[in-house]
Amino acid sequence: MPRRTLLVVCPATFFLLLLYMVIVPETGKSDGGAESYYLFSYFKGNGEDGLHLAYSRDGLKWDSLNSDKPLITPNVGKDKLMRDPCITFGPDRLFHMVWTTSWTDTVIGYANSPDLVNWSEQLAIPVMGHEPTARNCWAPELFYDSDFEQYLIFWSTTIPGRFDKTAKSSEDNYNHRIYFTITKDFKTFSPTELFYDPGFNVIDATIIKSGSTYIMFFKDERLNPPQKNIRWTSAWRAPGPYDIPSKPITGDYWAEGPTAMMIGDSWYVYFDKYREGEYGAVITKDLKNWDDISSKVSFPEGARHGTVFEVPEKILDGLLEL
Repeated sequence: MPRRTLLVVCPATFFLLLLYMVIVPETGKSDGGAESYYLFSYFKGNGEDGLHLAYSRDGLKWDSLNSDKPLITPNVGKDKLMRDPCITFGPDRLFHMVWTTSWTDTVIGYANSPDLVNWSEQLAIPVMGHEPTARNCWAPELFYDSDFEQYLIFWSTTIPGRFDKTAKSSEDNYNHRIYFTITKDFKTFSPTELFYDPGFNVIDATIIKSGSTYIMFFKDERLNPPQKNIRWTSAWRAPGPYDIPSKPITGDYWAEGPTAMMIGDSWYVYFDKYREGEYGAVITKDLKNWDDISSKVSFPEGARHGTVFEVPEKILDGLLEL
């Protein structure tokens, strides 16, 4: 694949184009013809016990499912953790999930399920196995690219000696960029490539489609001076190239783990306020003017970095019966 570079687009032009776009959320939708409900995947503690799920009917109040007990426990990777679980629904009518298996591993976890209750065998995908000095693979996310009928898997990694201008820009000398691979079947994968380099330390990317535009939210991980906020960027293709980053959208919180969805005509971006030990949210109609609605949302106690997605009523009913 060709090397990707940043595409610079005039912000005024970009927002003018947005005004003419019909906002049609596609990421994570599980059944276009049935009434759908919102689910939130998350982990607790250090991720040692496994996948937790919560549900909501309005996107504000989130209640735990399965009595807040894990629905699947991790058994792959160096430390056998299940942090940052990301779930998306595919055209094969399966829910596909990836997760962080360890703080210091070069693999990510993968499993699938038809109903979020019964899960396949867990696999360890060696996405950074070709980089002997790679320190980690954090917060992998999935996005189904309907334009090319393929899945993008992307995550954050620090490789010592890369991007020297921003070395030591975070805790423990981490200096992340976003990398990715492409698959159609979760059996064969394209060679790992650099996905997004905004010129600074970056983690926790997530993508949602709006009309013909792909919006990627991510965490600015710079420590000196502290940023630790959520920003966004855009592209005309899911694989990129992505534009220059926006200004922060999450205020003064130390925020991470963004996840986004459309509810009505508004964008909801949820994020982990990890210093406060709680979840927050911001909302917008135009990606320019953001309102903080953190005081209006509630999540299960101890919920950490996860993703929001939609499911039909029959899937939620099955989970409520557990």
